[in-house]
Amino acid sequence: MERTRVVITGMGIVCPTGNSVDEAWRNIAEGKSGIDYITRFDTSALDNKIGGEVKNFDPEEILGRRDARRTDRVTQLGMAATIQAMEQSKLPITDENRYDIGVVVGSGIGGIGTVFEGFKAYLQKGPHLVSPLLVPMMLPDSPSGKISMTYGMRGPNFAISTACATGNDSIGHATALIRSGRLKAAITGSTEAGLVELAVAGFNNMTAISRRNDPPQAASRPFDVDRDGFVVAEGSAIFVIEELNHALQRGAPIMAEILGYGQTSDAYHVTAPLETGEGAAKAIELALKDASLKPTDIDYINAHGTSTPLNDVAETLAIKRVFGEQAYNVPISSTKSMTGHLMGAGSSVEAVFSIKAMHDSWVPPTINLDNQDPQCDLNYTPHVGEERVLNKVMSNSFGFGGHNAVLILGKYQENGSR
Repeated sequence: MERTRVVITGMGIVCPTGNSVDEAWRNIAEGKSGIDYITRFDTSALDNKIGGEVKNFDPEEILGRRDARRTDRVTQLGMAATIQAMEQSKLPITDENRYDIGVVVGSGIGGIGTVFEGFKAYLQKGPHLVSPLLVPMMLPDSPSGKISMTYGMRGPNFAISTACATGNDSIGHATALIRSGRLKAAITGSTEAGLVELAVAGFNNMTAISRRNDPPQAASRPFDVDRDGFVVAEGSAIFVIEELNHALQRGAPIMAEILGYGQTSDAYHVTAPLETGEGAAKAIELALKDASLKPTDIDYINAHGTSTPLNDVAETLAIKRVFGEQAYNVPISSTKSMTGHLMGAGSSVEAVFSIKAMHDSWVPPTINLDNQDPQCDLNYTPHVGEERVLNKVMSNSFGFGGHNAVLILGKYQENGSR
């Protein structure tokens, strides 16, 4: 029995390099960083002054004044990306199909900004002045719920939270719902608004983030011997995905096909990856098996590439375990060198970049790779992008808690992308 094919018919993004797919990708392709000094709060008491902010973003323009005041930034960013994706896809929602369309949109840490402000209100003003909206605003499923209510989608609606693997896991599980026949279409992806003082302080005290404040654009240095941690960032990327025949019947634009998904757990440490890369390698193997592909079929890998000492080495080892000598031939890059680490939204944002890389036949660069770590000895496309025909791409994401999630995307072909 032939497997149900699932395609992407719309995508939207807000991230440090831009507030639309074209703007965000153009800056990535040209190697322009979106990391800068933090402007949204006072950093004078913090060791870290830099971050990947979403710039020129007014939630009232997206949601109106009332809804903007009743939603956390994590939901606001997710809605902004969803509106773009729905406008591109033009997916109709009617009384006849609304139970066949679901929402699977995750977040790593949900409305942490609301939690932080609520805690300050409790301590400074007392319990009676804590907002009655604190709980619905802080919940990790608030973005998915808001999307569902805005568009009237009544299919399965839930949020996945697997730290930095959230985006790939959300897309993978939404795809499975369509393949199972439960849904015809889904809104999926992830959103994150963790660039708040509390989170930055916590990441700093666990020595996970860079203190290279000057210049900010040079702080995120994946695979470089002088890397000293990731840069906290925020944003969202959302996709409309559909069963292929459903998309064709309504004449929808097709951006790419979802070919494979692999998911494992390291079962090792809450923040550190398995040093051998074994868990990540198994997720890569499972994604290839799901797509019925071999390592030689992959034209580009968008690496997790966080710029932390442990992750970059472990990911390199994982790629080598699966790809063998082919690991040295396939172009790889970490777009986190330009966006910073969007945590739960990272892999969704990187899926957008992977699709645009296929469309433009362009491997984006890893900037700031001045002195490549000898333990990270693959082709990470340093400094400048490379023109290359890309038909099938892999995007890796590995999260705190040992979550490993790998997505394989391909150019849509009528006779099958495999």
